[in-house]
Amino acid sequence: MLAWVRQQALSGYERLLRWELSGMPDHVAVIQDGNRRYARNKGEGATEGHRAGAETTEAMLNWCDELGVQELTLYTFSTENFDRPVNQREALFDLIEEKLYEFADADRVHEGEVRIRAIGETQDLPGRVRTAIQYAEGRTRDYDELQLNIALAYGGRAELLGAARDVARDVVYDDLDPDEIDAETVEERLYEGPSRDVDLILRTGGAERTSNFLPWHANGNEAAVFFCTPYWPEFRKVDFLRAIRTYESREESWRTARAKRALALVRAMGSAELDEARSILGRFRDALPSSERERLDEEDIEAEFEAEPAAD
Repeated sequence: MLAWVRQQALSGYERLLRWELSGMPDHVAVIQDGNRRYARNKGEGATEGHRAGAETTEAMLNWCDELGVQELTLYTFSTENFDRPVNQREALFDLIEEKLYEFADADRVHEGEVRIRAIGETQDLPGRVRTAIQYAEGRTRDYDELQLNIALAYGGRAELLGAARDVARDVVYDDLDPDEIDAETVEERLYEGPSRDVDLILRTGGAERTSNFLPWHANGNEAAVFFCTPYWPEFRKVDFLRAIRTYESREESWRTARAKRALALVRAMGSAELDEARSILGRFRDALPSSERERLDEEDIEAEFEAEPAAD
């Protein structure tokens, strides 16, 4: 009876959270931490913990599909994981290989048109895992409803170092003018996989760090970050909804801050050099507190620039 009451309360809270949300992140990145600790607490081996975590991964795909998230990146095997004992590595490779084939053949993947991509130093993985990657990517390459990036042999520093080396090499061989190097130049040399910046990065298991995960796509976009205590196999839909609520709060705060800074610049200077600030103010005007909007109307600052539609 008590379990039933708890389940009803959880379902009610879940519905409330869903009702409160008005927008969704396009790209969610997940650090699936706590599989081994979950297994240890249950008196089981690490492999069973990772297997339980794989079930949560499948559920996560369903939640993203239901909520309209367009891209999901999972930190599955880091470059640091190569330092684990051989038996642990092999067990992980067995599970990754198995799940890649399973996902690639799953009806829900094809019905939902999920595209599977692997990102990382995949050439360092065993041949059997690389073959499974090729199979999964090949089976789903024509889909575009939801993109699933699986970070394997991935390390953010290694990714950025590789891009830096490629840029330096092109400069040395006169294939690239140093004065023409910009953000796009670097992005072109990152791992092929993520198609957009990360909006929300979440980590389970209690640790509060992002562990070298997608530094260019997440930090450069000032992604919202959500840390929670449940181990990955225990992560529930209600936890995911709470993470999205954090993203919404972060996004609202960011919009308001941009609008306030732009308004301060326009009031302080009001010169032609502040076209960008005026443009920002036009886009984010609705994010200002009502009192600020009223003052804005009274001062008639908006007449100094073309009002632009609010950002989506």
